[in-house]
Amino acid sequence: MTEKEKMIAGLLFDAYDQELIEARNDARQLVIDFNRTNENEKDERHKILKKLLGSMGNNVLFEPTIRFDYGFNTSIGDHSFFNFNSVILDVAPVTIGNNVLVGPNVSILTPLHPMVAEERNFRKSSDGTLQLIEYARPITIGNNVWIAGDVTINAGVTIGDHVVIGSGSVVTKDIPSGVFAAGVPCQVIREITDADRLLEE
Repeated sequence: MTEKEKMIAGLLFDAYDQELIEARNDARQLVIDFNRTNENEKDERHKILKKLLGSMGNNVLFEPTIRFDYGFNTSIGDHSFFNFNSVILDVAPVTIGNNVLVGPNVSILTPLHPMVAEERNFRKSSDGTLQLIEYARPITIGNNVWIAGDVTINAGVTIGDHVVIGSGSVVTKDIPSGVFAAGVPCQVIREITDADRLLEE
């Protein structure tokens, strides 16, 4: 297996593999291009996102600035909005559903590093090049989710449908559908019910 194949499969891989370095460089150049656009360049932003992301539905909007590790590992459904300063470290697949609202300063982080220091530190391979061993776990966010500002979503987490994540939360475990969850670590506070409706049907 290549290091890229290991990465996507969730195995230990060398992040300093040349193919992966080039893929990150490509993604980061697209990110730089996106972040340099102005408010009159919506079409250009859309073109850059189409090049960057693995897949993107209709009416997906990101406010600058954005940060991605690879881009190709991120899939986003229809009608989703990302406020300022989104960070998506998509070493493993990141799957985001339809009608997802993401507040400012939200971090979606799939990478993991070994707990034992000598395993996670830089090392030299037999040919003298540097290696950095890591692994990653996918993150899935369902449909009709609102993630408030300053939330961190950690590797391996699945967030269900119709969920609200309160601001400043650190999501370390799966969140079921239909709930409001918040805190550090993020926990289910209560179900979302018809009593929460603000508009008359």
